[in-house]
Amino acid sequence: MSPQDLKAEYQALQDEIHYHNYRYHVLNDPLISDPEFDQMLKRLRAIEAEHPEWVTPDSPTQRAGAEPLEAFEKVTHPAPILSLANAFDEQDLRDWHARIARLDDRVLDADFTVEPKLDGLTVVLHYRDGIFVQGATRGNGEVGEDITENLRTINALPLRIPVGSQKIPVPDVLVVRGEVLITKADFEELNRRLTEAGQKTYLNPRNTAAGSLRQLDSRSTAQRPLTLLVYAIVHHEGGEIPATQWETLNYLQALGFPVSEASTHCPTLEDAVRLSMATDPNAFPFEVDGMVIKVNDLGLAEDLGYVGKDPRGAIAYKFPAQEVTTKLNEIGVNVGRTGVITPYAILEPVEIGGVVVKQATLHNFDFIQEKDIRVGDRVLVKRAGEVIPYVIGPIVDVRTGGEQPYSPPKTCPSCGEPIINPEGEVAYYCTNSACPAQLVRNLEHFVSRGAMDIVGLGINTVDQLVQAGLVTDIADLYSLDVPALLKLEGFAQKKAENLVSAIQSSKEQPLARLITGLGIRGVGEVAAQALAERYPDLDALSRATRAEIEAIEGFGPNIADSIVEWFNNEKNQAVLGKLKGRGVWPKAELRQQTGPQPLAGLNFVITGTLPNLSRSEAKNLIEGHGGKVTGSVSGSTDYLLLGEAPGSKLDHAQKRGIPTLSEVDLRQLITDRSA
Repeated sequence: MSPQDLKAEYQALQDEIHYHNYRYHVLNDPLISDPEFDQMLKRLRAIEAEHPEWVTPDSPTQRAGAEPLEAFEKVTHPAPILSLANAFDEQDLRDWHARIARLDDRVLDADFTVEPKLDGLTVVLHYRDGIFVQGATRGNGEVGEDITENLRTINALPLRIPVGSQKIPVPDVLVVRGEVLITKADFEELNRRLTEAGQKTYLNPRNTAAGSLRQLDSRSTAQRPLTLLVYAIVHHEGGEIPATQWETLNYLQALGFPVSEASTHCPTLEDAVRLSMATDPNAFPFEVDGMVIKVNDLGLAEDLGYVGKDPRGAIAYKFPAQEVTTKLNEIGVNVGRTGVITPYAILEPVEIGGVVVKQATLHNFDFIQEKDIRVGDRVLVKRAGEVIPYVIGPIVDVRTGGEQPYSPPKTCPSCGEPIINPEGEVAYYCTNSACPAQLVRNLEHFVSRGAMDIVGLGINTVDQLVQAGLVTDIADLYSLDVPALLKLEGFAQKKAENLVSAIQSSKEQPLARLITGLGIRGVGEVAAQALAERYPDLDALSRATRAEIEAIEGFGPNIADSIVEWFNNEKNQAVLGKLKGRGVWPKAELRQQTGPQPLAGLNFVITGTLPNLSRSEAKNLIEGHGGKVTGSVSGSTDYLLLGEAPGSKLDHAQKRGIPTLSEVDLRQLITDRSA
């Protein structure tokens, strides 16, 4: 056989195997037997052995797994991978609809999709020219971990799109979002095999799937029965994508992605609510913890914007919580980073929805008194989705008389100082600002993934550092050295060096992360990012007035007061001085408004794909010349920057009589106004 004929056979084999793999793992409708499929794969491997230079990343033979990685690389997502707000009853769903209808009256005539809320691990899949090139975890919504090789092992994931002979246009770059999971049947079979082999079994499919994808050795991942469902387009470049969620699901399915058959188009909110609440969670072949209602018009959903990290155009209806009873063995207390003392229940271990629960929240000390919860009681415990389990109350009828009433502690369990309960407040506080437990919690927050993200500094290590007197505030972390760490139990040379290196590397974290890490009451990741965009460093932020902070979108008087009070505190100023002296003083990358600002005072909205500029490049061009870019068309919009395949923003602009600009027009406007 000539090399040309062999190459043609090889390419035809690849296409055929991809198609039969799709029929088997996605459609559950195979056309050939397993032995026939195995023979085709055997022939493909034989050709690749003869011509290894022909092997491409999308070859069916590349699913088996690669050599182990030393660590996962970080991946920045092309767009935020947002979470969802939750609804727990019909009224919550109707309240959500009323809220978004007040923002945009088009919601009143909107249609919806209803999709299962999959209880798996969110993944972001990148395709270039139709070839799968990268996959990542959701991470913090902005940055995830590269798990490409592990994802290649999942047979349901197409390595090339479109699958089969269909001639469906695919954007040059397509990034989709999905969920990796294990079906209930496959999970039971996996545990059965492990039991027969005398090995440890798994508790639930979700954790098993998540753990499988985070194996550094993808050959281990290949041994797990993972599958995939895809439900959204995150980003695309070139070409066109559907304008509605329902069309998107059909488009993804046509490309060869597995899409949940339980997804439904609902013409009205009534249909969506009725379907969501009537759904039986046990009817699915995989674990679900609710149903997601989405505004079908993607342009409208985008215009609605988001609150924090939750898009306004979708909401998750969570199925009714599961409840169990168990014995309350003891009541413990935690000391928070602000000194608040909170009680928690130490329980006889009990399984709720596949998770073994040993502890549950008791809310506060007033709750214990009101419910007359006693040590030794049999209590009712509830767990709803991923919400922390909590005690509902005692089962009084089964009391034996040996149960002991509980009273709040008089002194802090960490430092022994008095506990106070200010008049009119529910909370109890430790009065000692130097309390070790408060310091540990502050440090735990500072080094967390959403803040300074210092790898290797878990709660146990933080506790060690505090107990040894090596750290008295967050700034002391940056004075740690290897000799000091080697004196601690569990630290060898390499571990000590790695921790010191991770701490020093965190100096490069952006300003927003440092602001988050300071632990200012009411300032989370979203607020910290907004402050970093307004102030160049902590010196500038510390001089901000209440009025200035309140003027920032999303900031009210309570948060403004909290920020000003934090920076006015002498102890906090001392910590800031130490941080600055140790080189932990990032500068925000604020756009300089030093040159001509021909677009000053003008508001722009961008829609569609521009010929030469990405969305972010166009935004930078406008803001670099003094203009402002907003996410939705309003009465204050001066121009709509219009590209190919525009969304509903064009309709809004036309109705309001707002002029449109092409990319060429925008550059001409800058030139004309600069003259």
